[in-house]
Amino acid sequence: MEAARRGEKRPERAAERRTIAALPAAADPPVVEPPGPVPPRGGRGVARNTAIFSVATGISRVVGLGREIVTASFFGTGGPYSAFTIAFQIPNLVANLFANAALSAAFVPVFTELLHQGRRKDALRLASTLFWIMLIGLGAITAFFILGAGVIMPLFAGNAFNGALDSLMVSLSQILFPVVLILGLNGLLVGVLQSYDHFSIPAISPAVWNIVILVLLVLLRPHFHGGYHNGNQLHAYAIAILVATFVQLLLAVAALRRIDFRLQFSIDWHDPRIKQVFTLMLPVTIGLGIVNLDQLINSVFGTLVSSEAPRAIDNAFRVYMLPQGLFSVAVATVLFPTLSRMAAGGDASGMRRAVGTGMRQINLLLIPAAAFMIVLSTPIVRLLFQRGNFNGRSTELVSLALFWFAFSLPFGGLNLLLTRTFFAVQRPWIPTSLAAMNIVVDVVVSVGLYKPLGISGLIIGTVVANAVMTALQLHRLRIGFNGRLEGAQTTMITVRITAASVLLGAVAWVVWRLLESLLGVSLPAQIVSVGAAAAAGLFVYSRAVLAMRVPEAHQVSRLIRAQLGRA
Repeated sequence: MEAARRGEKRPERAAERRTIAALPAAADPPVVEPPGPVPPRGGRGVARNTAIFSVATGISRVVGLGREIVTASFFGTGGPYSAFTIAFQIPNLVANLFANAALSAAFVPVFTELLHQGRRKDALRLASTLFWIMLIGLGAITAFFILGAGVIMPLFAGNAFNGALDSLMVSLSQILFPVVLILGLNGLLVGVLQSYDHFSIPAISPAVWNIVILVLLVLLRPHFHGGYHNGNQLHAYAIAILVATFVQLLLAVAALRRIDFRLQFSIDWHDPRIKQVFTLMLPVTIGLGIVNLDQLINSVFGTLVSSEAPRAIDNAFRVYMLPQGLFSVAVATVLFPTLSRMAAGGDASGMRRAVGTGMRQINLLLIPAAAFMIVLSTPIVRLLFQRGNFNGRSTELVSLALFWFAFSLPFGGLNLLLTRTFFAVQRPWIPTSLAAMNIVVDVVVSVGLYKPLGISGLIIGTVVANAVMTALQLHRLRIGFNGRLEGAQTTMITVRITAASVLLGAVAWVVWRLLESLLGVSLPAQIVSVGAAAAAGLFVYSRAVLAMRVPEAHQVSRLIRAQLGRA
């Protein structure tokens, strides 16, 4: 009977494997088996890793926001800081296109396959070979951009930049371009750690990065003379970022020693998995570089609006990314190895449940966060930034950008999860082609709207592009799962979440308005009014989603009660 039962399961398992195999287009390469280095963890293991990653990433985002607040008070939103913004975004984009997150996403499935098969020596050889290839290749790319910065960087500056701003942008980029090499190597090491289900160090290292930057900026800034207006002190900021990025790499190296994983001083050019990783990496670079490319598009077109626009957009983007980092990044990162193992085992039903639950959990947090940002964009920006050289004009520009960014918040979170789902089954060309369409939509809408609407038109382009990307990814994923992706359940739950979020926004605005009229706009008064509005809105929202029987809300409630009980 036991044999008969096993026989009964085989057709179902085979069907699930065929379902997962149907995810890609016919031209895509066959699925490889990428299970993790350890047996798949249950829901508690994923939930625990998600919680750890969420807390660590949340700390990093909060510290990062603190860095943005301090630097905004130092440099405002003027032309010099806009020049710095572009000078920093170009190396970041290059790092994501050639390595960093892209390399990690392509490397993890192949690396975990070797570990799962017990071929740890082959896995070590693969990681070592990739490390030295990246060191040589990215070193050459870094040198090219440093030497050619004087020609390359002015191409990204619009009419709002004069010769002095162009020169400042070039000198800052030459300091910052080495982060391309450092981030590339760090992306590989982080991929190794994630394959071993070690998420704490990769999550907390950005917090260390931000702290190092703040400390060095405060120490170095007085040594650069010339003040705020000529931007000379921004060189201290660039040096601080370069040093902090190297510290981040050292943290990953130290974490590898805890799992007794040491790189070899050798290159195996004949390892077929090297080609496999780079083949996967090619489309992944476009898929994962989409956020950075969107930022660059907004900044480049922003220079056509005014010299202040690129910096204002970037400030708003940092606030926008805070709720993304608190949860959606954590969900996508922690689920990635798990989805890879499910794909390898042909567990299509498990993947459907994981993706559906992940989407609903992301919506549970990001839709109410979007509602809060929409109704209180100006009070939020004024509380966070308006001091020092960041004046009322800066608040007006940044709050306008934040208002429109808020509409993109749920779509950005869902795109991150859906893209990682395709990566998990090593079908990166699907989100890559869709990401290319995303860029086209973004550029077309931005070009059409930046003249009549200014900053608003640029961010609306991002919103429309992200919404289109979400719809297209869901459509392709639904086809891959034979039309079954828990769509009806997710839609029903999302409608409830949206209704509760509207209630949150209304309550938050009323509470803030009443308290501001009573207390004024001093810093303590702003903290009270915005904080009370957030607390009142969150209370009403939590009661509403629980009353509407949103399953994911009850899961969070039980998790919180369990943690409080342990405490």
